[in-house]
Amino acid sequence: MASTPLLFIINMAAAAALLIWAVRLVRTGFERAFGGQLRLWLRRSTSNRFAAAMSGASTAVLMQSSTAVAVLMAGFVSTGAMGGVAGLSIMLGADLGSSLVALMLNSRIAIITPLLLLTGVIIFLRSSARRIRQIGRILIGLSLIFMSLDLIRNASLPLTNLAGADTVMRYLANDMATAFVIAALFAWLVHSSVAAVLLFATLASQGLLPLEAALAMVLGANLGGSIVAFVLTLNASSAVRSVVWCNLFLRGGGAAATLILLVQLDAPNSLHAADAGQLALYLHLFFNLALLLVSLPLVGPIMRMATALVSEPSRNATPGEWRSALDNTVLHQPSRAFGCAQRDLVEIGHRCEIMLREALQLFECYDESVAKNYRIEFDNISRMSLDIRTYLSRVRSKDEDTSNRAFDLSSIAVNLEAGADVVARKVVDLARSKDMEDVQFSADGWRELTDFHDVVLRNVQHGISVLMSEDVGLARELVEQKERVRDLEQRLQRAHLQRLRQGLTETFETSAIHLELLRALKMLNTSFAMIAYPLLKERGELLESRLATS
Repeated sequence: MASTPLLFIINMAAAAALLIWAVRLVRTGFERAFGGQLRLWLRRSTSNRFAAAMSGASTAVLMQSSTAVAVLMAGFVSTGAMGGVAGLSIMLGADLGSSLVALMLNSRIAIITPLLLLTGVIIFLRSSARRIRQIGRILIGLSLIFMSLDLIRNASLPLTNLAGADTVMRYLANDMATAFVIAALFAWLVHSSVAAVLLFATLASQGLLPLEAALAMVLGANLGGSIVAFVLTLNASSAVRSVVWCNLFLRGGGAAATLILLVQLDAPNSLHAADAGQLALYLHLFFNLALLLVSLPLVGPIMRMATALVSEPSRNATPGEWRSALDNTVLHQPSRAFGCAQRDLVEIGHRCEIMLREALQLFECYDESVAKNYRIEFDNISRMSLDIRTYLSRVRSKDEDTSNRAFDLSSIAVNLEAGADVVARKVVDLARSKDMEDVQFSADGWRELTDFHDVVLRNVQHGISVLMSEDVGLARELVEQKERVRDLEQRLQRAHLQRLRQGLTETFETSAIHLELLRALKMLNTSFAMIAYPLLKERGELLESRLATS
């Protein structure tokens, strides 16, 4: 009974699912615990293409995913904080980093699985600090990765006794192209080339996957991994798509070319004496290392060609074009009416996010037509906010809770409108002043401003997530970030004053603009942090104006 096809499929699928989930657990743990620091480090490590590649590799090792690095890179490139050459260098480095992860996770470090699991669970359950809990989450995820690999080994043992299994494996060994395509599809479906490569290598080490098929499938996983980022950025700006498409061409095309080379040289037949799983992992590592070394000197010309070929996606929407979700026919049903208002609030938040994301570009190259569009967009947001408040005032109910909910949503509308005002008026006016006075920020000052802008942008996105999900944990994190932003703004003000004491000309010339921009971004952060307060108050998570510690 233990060797029936159905039981084998269930056991193998469960083990593979645990592996995929465990890899994601580690990645999200790193994102939540160290995401901010990783973002800043990644954006700063672009002084040259080698430094960018190494930072991409290191970040991929920590986050267990080259796709996560690609998403971070896309955000930086879309705002102009990073150029295409640096972005492509980071992605090539991230591909190498993910291959290092696969090799490390398949090592004998798995013997400490029980210790990792025990330590991780104790840390996660006993600690109240968010970052410490995420470290526990990372340790639990690592232990589950090792456990899932053991489960795959155990589940795959009956495969040799299953009727037809040997025929399928020999077919994959004889048709490496099919194995390559299957692996690419699998890596894309699970959104993790690391998990796919570990699965293929483990099956090969068990002697269940022939070497020819293992090598082909590891190369196919590289294609699948690059397709993930390609699909995620289909609607991104042309600058982002140029980077991602180049990576797809280099990594996916390189993997296909390597497969053809292996077939032509009949390389697998000369390597049959070695461990097939380890050989597959070494091929994965050496392929990405060779790809990095060959491509890195050529990223400049490659990006210039891609920029010329990739056009900006057509955008039919005009500023302010939006069909409201406010439905007057459900005013007598408060829960449905509040849902309508909430959808329009999310749209306002989304518009504010887009304005903020692109606002710093005005400080580098001021454009009055862009500033005019910001004013038009603010007028549209003001109208939407007024419509929401008017709509909520008409919701019919005698229930006090309903009145409180309407008031809370109206307050959110006011705060989001205030946030939009900060960007459309205050930030734009500061950019105009800088342009009219023809002054420049100091290098340290501009780096601090862009870093602070990135922190606030992440919190704006965080606030929109709270508005959509009403997740109490996310709400607590948002309020905690409000306190951190306040402390960070004070530290940046002190750093600016220290440069003033040093007598730096650029600091003197831009001092008022620098300090006002810091205050404006902090005000915007506060506007979005206020989204969390009604939810936390309702759930008893606030003590007066402070977060509850229990």
